[in-house]
Amino acid sequence: MAAPTSIQDPRRPEAWVWVYFATVGIVVALMMVFGLVMRLGQAGLIELPLTWFYQLMTMHGVGMVGISGVGGAAILYHFLSQHVELSRKIFIANFVLFLIGAVLLLGPSLLGSYAGAWTFLYPLPQNSGGQWAPSAAAIHLTGLALVGVGFLLFHLDNARAILARYGSLGNALGWPQLFGNSSEEPPPASVVAGTMVLIVNILGLVSGASIIVLSIVGILNPSFEIDALLAKNMIYMFGHVFINATIYMSVTAVYELLPLYTGRPWKVNKVFLAAWNISTIFVVIVYPHHLLMDFAQPTWLHVLGQVISYGSGFPVLVVTAFGALTLIHRSGIRWTAASGFLVLSMFGWSAGVIPAVVDGTIAANQVMHNTQWVPGHFHFYLVLGLVSMFFGFALHYSRGTGDSAADRVALWTYAIAGLGFTCAFLAAGAQSVPRRWAIHLEEWHGIALVGSVFGALVVVATLLLVVRIAVRARSVA
Repeated sequence: MAAPTSIQDPRRPEAWVWVYFATVGIVVALMMVFGLVMRLGQAGLIELPLTWFYQLMTMHGVGMVGISGVGGAAILYHFLSQHVELSRKIFIANFVLFLIGAVLLLGPSLLGSYAGAWTFLYPLPQNSGGQWAPSAAAIHLTGLALVGVGFLLFHLDNARAILARYGSLGNALGWPQLFGNSSEEPPPASVVAGTMVLIVNILGLVSGASIIVLSIVGILNPSFEIDALLAKNMIYMFGHVFINATIYMSVTAVYELLPLYTGRPWKVNKVFLAAWNISTIFVVIVYPHHLLMDFAQPTWLHVLGQVISYGSGFPVLVVTAFGALTLIHRSGIRWTAASGFLVLSMFGWSAGVIPAVVDGTIAANQVMHNTQWVPGHFHFYLVLGLVSMFFGFALHYSRGTGDSAADRVALWTYAIAGLGFTCAFLAAGAQSVPRRWAIHLEEWHGIALVGSVFGALVVVATLLLVVRIAVRARSVA
């Protein structure tokens, strides 16, 4: 089959989608620089004060999680609004709340030495041993709550619009086609994905908001105590669902754009619908695999965490990766920087699940979980999977001047360096190098140096891509 000679896509993103993506580009690049500085410190190449390492780690973690949600929300808003009537005011409100929340999140670390990590595990925020003031923790958690409120409004508006169009969430998940004999066309892939995400993320955000409020009460009134294990369960339920939802929102770019480059439609069939329905349940109940080292956790939750880990991401991942391969095979796909990043994202998501499943196995988790194996697997997801979806989306809609040699160089540099960067984490984990340690033994410096070199190349490629997308978008406008 001949490659499509031109890419026709009249669905131009509105201005606020570009505002979202301008923010994504700036924050992602800044957070990558923070990560590179930490890696250089671990390699012994720079002297990074201990307090600053953990302040940077806190900002890097919460910043990347938050901005991943912003990028995913922008992509989902763009494609979902092609099928249902979303509120632009809510979309803007989410962005404004994110900006205010981001200031409150980063300010205490920059000015108040707050370093409680994105996990804000009780009672660390309120009991820092004098490293930061309780007020710094309260401000940080208030910022986190504001960001959560914005996303809650965003998903509630998605629910309103989907219910108005399809009548029920079951209809939007394709239940009549999946369980009945309906001969009607199933909902578009973006509607199915958006419905799944709003269900799981609303549950996760409510859990997160509850423990954030309780934590703030504990800071204001130290005599108020929280069950630490319950708090950890609520935090990880919220955190796991939120970061997974960022990929499920962003994968709509693959469903909607890859067909344009292959000349083949993305078909929504019973297998596709079944996969998304199964994942709707599994994503909510799989979080105990983050707590396999907590001996006080009930055994049945450990078993649940391991068993569901094997099936949680696979249904959607398999139908998406297999669907992408069937679209590409002998299609004569039109290769551009945009389609290259979309295909790279499928590799990053698919390959990134392997170390995740290893860590989700209790026997392996007991020796791997506190090593750099864990940042290895989630950087695989985010760097090669999620951020590649962002670049694929932004390059597609800023393609006015077409690809240049700089775009192709940036694509290959990002792909190769991203793979080297994440594999350095995994290799360090396999050698039992601990994670979250500011200072590394001399024997560990070599692998950290390799990670630093590849990390620096990822930062360079990212900056080049951000500049190129800005230039291309300006030419389109």
